[in-house]
Amino acid sequence: MAVSTVYTVQSLHSNCSISTPAKTHIGFHQKQVVFFSSGKKTNRRSGNTTITCAADGKTIVIGLAADSGCGKSTFMRRLTSVFGGAAEPPKGGNPDSNTLISDVTTVICLDDYHSLDRTGRKEKGVTALDPKANDFDLMYEQVKAIKEGIAVDKPIYNHVTGLLDPAEVIKPPKILVIEGLHPMYDARVRDLLDFSIYLDISNDVKFAWKIQRDMAERGHSLESIKASIEARKPDFDAYIDPQKQYADAVIEVLPTQLIPDDNGGKVLRVRLIMKEGIKNFNPVYLFDEGSTISWIPCGRKLTCSYPGIKFTYGPDTYFGQEVSVLEMDGQFDRLDELIYVESHLSNLSSKFYGEVTQQMLKHADFPGSNNGTGFFQTIVGLKIRDLYEQIVASRASAPVEAKA
Repeated sequence: MAVSTVYTVQSLHSNCSISTPAKTHIGFHQKQVVFFSSGKKTNRRSGNTTITCAADGKTIVIGLAADSGCGKSTFMRRLTSVFGGAAEPPKGGNPDSNTLISDVTTVICLDDYHSLDRTGRKEKGVTALDPKANDFDLMYEQVKAIKEGIAVDKPIYNHVTGLLDPAEVIKPPKILVIEGLHPMYDARVRDLLDFSIYLDISNDVKFAWKIQRDMAERGHSLESIKASIEARKPDFDAYIDPQKQYADAVIEVLPTQLIPDDNGGKVLRVRLIMKEGIKNFNPVYLFDEGSTISWIPCGRKLTCSYPGIKFTYGPDTYFGQEVSVLEMDGQFDRLDELIYVESHLSNLSSKFYGEVTQQMLKHADFPGSNNGTGFFQTIVGLKIRDLYEQIVASRASAPVEAKA
């Protein structure tokens, strides 16, 4: 007789127990009994399987795509902070786990779905960016299961050893964030996302950042850095970069236009590209929605050293879709003065006046806190919180039936 494992999880304010006599090849459990303690319920029985789901029983799934070293980890820290509580690795689990868990969110790294370890990729002559080195079937099945309130045994890719470690249990959270190279590559996974973000770092800025990090912190030579970037570029262009066309919001990081011919990566021009017509998401705007605005706020209320700060806003098209674009070129001298800029932006989804500024001050030591990268990451975090609250509210009166 198979030994049954029972998990009790919190899923969107409802307690959920999952009885698991047997596991399937995709790492979640074939026979489940799911009980929710509150909310309207719908029962479904098939053979030995009974699934009872509350109205608000589905996990909300957010996708974040970017190349390695492009700020995904910092963005995750800002996002989880918006919901309160620190994101930490699973307690008592693998110390090399890539998963981060907070009171509301669980962040899983899609590197865990590598089908080849480091040696295997080298033997086959493929990079981790190549779809052939990743198991999209398992990724889809497990994200789908978590979204439906079912715990899974997710694999672990160990970045220290380059090996595939034993699996870890992931219980359905209120919000699941899948971050990595391929969250929007596979159409099946893409369709599971409630919202998606792409961090688009230009080649010039990416090169400057990598030199700063790898030469100063890791002792790499300039030649080895260039070789590493060039080796990844074909696969990045083929498999990672095209995903930005599917994103609901894109944070694009470019060299400044305030200093002629500057590619040093210290002063940045950052664009927040927001799709129009996305359910539960209203793009942020500056002064007047739909207008074309150029604004230099430096003066009595905002301290600016050279080269200053410039904001622009207006409608545009992106991969044939209507978008609103908010742009910031330059950097802040004093974060406490950011509230002056915040007061001129609308649709921020903040809970109170000055919340964006408060979040920025709270994480003043995070990378990008003095420019548009941190500013727009914080704003997107607030927008995701608002989207989550809208989805939960809309489900409150509608029963949802989970599928076995």
